[in-house]
Amino acid sequence: MSDLGQLTGTYHSIHVAPLQSQHEIVAWRTEAPRADRVRVREHTCPCRRITYEFCLAGGLAFVRRTYRHDGVAVHESAWMRTREVEHLWLRILLGQAR
Repeated sequence: MSDLGQLTGTYHSIHVAPLQSQHEIVAWRTEAPRADRVRVREHTCPCRRITYEFCLAGGLAFVRRTYRHDGVAVHESAWMRTREVEHLWLRILLGQAR
């Protein structure tokens, strides 16, 4: 059986790495409806209290952060060019930004 086959039914999505002591602080903003449609390109595992989504809309990209605890709070990074958000997304996943 392949490694992928062994994961079937047990893999949800990627988890973010623990936060590093030297990390970038992301300027999170309250979610605002800026586009009719948003496409989620990647996301972190929903089993955690805080989840992240790499989103595309209106020719730009951003990271959406959702915090679930006694309700739901949704924030977004700045909307930037896709390449810039790809770098931010990677830093978030590696624990280098939050």
